[in-house]
Amino acid sequence: MKALRSWVEDARAFGVEDLLLPSKLELEPVAEPPSLQADTPPVPRGTGDSLDRIAEEIGACTRCPLAETRTRVVPGQGQPAARIMFVGEAPGADEDRQGLAFVGRAGQLLTKMIAAMGFEREEVFIANVLKCRPPGNRDPRPEEVACCLPFLKRQIALIAPEVIIALGGHAMKNLLQTEASVGRMRGRAHEYEGTPLVVTYHPAFLLRSPNMKRVAWEDLQFALRTVGLEPPARPAG
Repeated sequence: MKALRSWVEDARAFGVEDLLLPSKLELEPVAEPPSLQADTPPVPRGTGDSLDRIAEEIGACTRCPLAETRTRVVPGQGQPAARIMFVGEAPGADEDRQGLAFVGRAGQLLTKMIAAMGFEREEVFIANVLKCRPPGNRDPRPEEVACCLPFLKRQIALIAPEVIIALGGHAMKNLLQTEASVGRMRGRAHEYEGTPLVVTYHPAFLLRSPNMKRVAWEDLQFALRTVGLEPPARPAG
């Protein structure tokens, strides 16, 4: 019986589950030696996390009603070890169609802003608080943010950027847990879980208020200096 028990346990260890055994045969569980139990603690939750894994979870997410109205999820994209991470509010119509963050008119302006800082889009990471588009581009609702924000926090933890640039009020308020205005919060370095965070205006706002582009450029320069980088001269236009 002892030999049979050993054979069955070995077979199961190699994935053989459907064993034809006599109906009256009961195999008593064999406890691991105490030394083994002490030397093999449970694997901490989150070990082995990756941006690809997070993107897969976002793609399968049905935690809120936005899953029913989205065309594609928008996890975010860019350099996994980016020095700079941009965080916006939520995907728009263009992003919803393509599954990429900031690819519409606001995204085109953001690309120019990134270039003015001396970087390519591929060298930074771009994401949003929400990973699905709210219908009609309405503001994110608290219950939607509650579902999506953990994904963003995991992304930030993995990327470990030198600075986070919050684009607009929604990103700022959800990362810093404040109800203050962008105008009040910009111009100084904040902190998100040990990472410097700089606030500036959302590119969509800048498209509606082009006179504020100069102010936004000052914010981008400040973000660079916050991490010891010298801003390049602002390009013409």
